[in-house]
Amino acid sequence: MRSNLLMALAALGLAATPALAADSIENLARTCNNCHGINGVSVGPTMPSIGGLSEPYLKNMMLQWKSGERYSATMGRLIKGYSDEQIGALATHFSKLPWTPVVQKADAKVLAQGKAATDRCETCHGDTGGKPDDTDTPKLNGQWARYMELELMKYRNDAVKMPHKKMRGNSKKLDEADVAAAAQYYAAQPK
Repeated sequence: MRSNLLMALAALGLAATPALAADSIENLARTCNNCHGINGVSVGPTMPSIGGLSEPYLKNMMLQWKSGERYSATMGRLIKGYSDEQIGALATHFSKLPWTPVVQKADAKVLAQGKAATDRCETCHGDTGGKPDDTDTPKLNGQWARYMELELMKYRNDAVKMPHKKMRGNSKKLDEADVAAAAQYYAAQPK
């Protein structure tokens, strides 16, 4: 009788663990809302929206910041306090949210210049930035233009730790005058 009671209590404890873990991740994810917005939809312009980006992409980025492989003025310091399991759970949490493009307006001339400059980008991110070719590539459609411009500038600077070699090479092939236009083009895309 006593062993049955202990087994029942143990089973209940194991059954409650995922619920507690999910609640814990929900609470941890709320700390991300301060910068990345409710449900990972940033209110801009230098903070990226993260809700709906792929789990592998989000996890990889956070682990790169944690290890120091990727530069970040803020995230590297924040993420170091998280365990790899928490990072994985956060990536899972935000990947399950819908991608909500924050479509930004740009004039027709800038959009045409940006579209012309993004031919190298299309092979990985898709024509409008909304259909990446794999789960390691982020969506760009409706992402904040200023954020994307700053990221492109990091890739263009060899002194900044940015591990993606193809992005580094392609960003350097852009004329500097086209960096902002390319970012504005993708920011203006709803899909």
